[in-house]
Amino acid sequence: MTPLRRVASWFGFGADNLSYRRRLVSVTAIFGTTVAVLLVLVIQVALSRSSHSAVVKVLDDRADAVISSAEAGTSSGLLAIPDARMDPGVAVYDQTGALVAGVVPPSQAHVFDELSTTKVARRTHIGDAFELLGQPFTTPTGAHGVVVISERLDSYQEIIHGALAISVGIGGVIVVLATILVAWASRRALAPVAQMAHTAEAWSEHDLDRRFGLGPPSNEIRALGHTLDRLLDRVRRAILDEQRLTSELAHELRTPLTAVLATAEVISDRDDLDDELREDLGYITASCHDMAATITGLVDLARSKATGAHTDEADVEAVVRALLRDLPDAERIEVALACDPRVAVTPALAARAIAPVLENAVQHADHVEITAAQQGDWTLIRVADNGPGVQERDAEAIFVPGQTRSGGSGLGLALARRVARSVGGDVTLQTRAPSGGAVFEIRLPAAAPTSADQ
Repeated sequence: MTPLRRVASWFGFGADNLSYRRRLVSVTAIFGTTVAVLLVLVIQVALSRSSHSAVVKVLDDRADAVISSAEAGTSSGLLAIPDARMDPGVAVYDQTGALVAGVVPPSQAHVFDELSTTKVARRTHIGDAFELLGQPFTTPTGAHGVVVISERLDSYQEIIHGALAISVGIGGVIVVLATILVAWASRRALAPVAQMAHTAEAWSEHDLDRRFGLGPPSNEIRALGHTLDRLLDRVRRAILDEQRLTSELAHELRTPLTAVLATAEVISDRDDLDDELREDLGYITASCHDMAATITGLVDLARSKATGAHTDEADVEAVVRALLRDLPDAERIEVALACDPRVAVTPALAARAIAPVLENAVQHADHVEITAAQQGDWTLIRVADNGPGVQERDAEAIFVPGQTRSGGSGLGLALARRVARSVGGDVTLQTRAPSGGAVFEIRLPAAAPTSADQ
């Protein structure tokens, strides 16, 4: 990111910047700068007008002083101006435009000449350095003349420039102080919100008893924390009720299921069964085993949520090898794991998250490849097969309980995803494999490295 884009992003102009505090500070800085600029402009306009009025008054006063002295010193029709009234930059002309008093500055001679015969009062400038006034007059004795006066503007410009520097400096200091004050105040005011966000980020489904605990709702932030704490209480009750119901249902189902399975196995041991009935009993037995595995998974899931058992560790390779021993046609599965991948969940939960994906792949493909690698805080286990694959429109539907393409219960992938998500991970369909099949990714939290690993 370029420095300009980084600055723009800090001030809230980037689409990916959502910091309310930074936007508040930036708005304050921009608003304060705008107000300061407007005030500086107003001050400069006011000073310019005041300076112009001062110059006009000085020129008028000097002209009146010269004209009054000419009236006082006139004894005939000729103009007579006392030398005491003739300051530098003052010249008096008679009605023919002839200079009768004063000295004309060489650099301004052409302007003095233009004003020497004016019939009305005229003002003009020579750049930004001088302002001139040509004022015609008539003495009481009837003599006509024109007084031309030049006033230097340097001192007035210095005042304006000095006022500009002072106002800019004061405005800049005010903007900086206001921005710092808003940054400090917003940091103090929003610190509880930032702490709440950090606390909420660290929560999980196993931190059901944690609360913000900001105290009585004496202000808006505490009122928000109080409301969220009450909401968390309701969420906690809902989760615990769901965990209790899942566990109770699983235990209630185990007893009749065990009876059905035992009865089916006893009947299948009889010698007087025909082939069709024996096949039906085999189907019943296999279905009972599948249901027992599902119930065991639900019980393990409920137990892990209630006790936080996910803090244990499991060796992914050991879990996969154990699953392969129970799978038919395990020779079709190629295992290519990274060096000692370990996950921060119990072996039972790891098996519940991986087994349905493996079983699904073996059921639909001739070749299955398992790979695993660590990526940051996660261990990624990928199961790729060369089966018919999954249509893009069915990428999420296959994880819906009851959805099946092979006549099973449709709970395998759904349960695998639920187990993975219960520990913060996930099970997703990534993409089609190069061989035309599908690639499933099982993401589980990685175990912390041991001292030997470090």
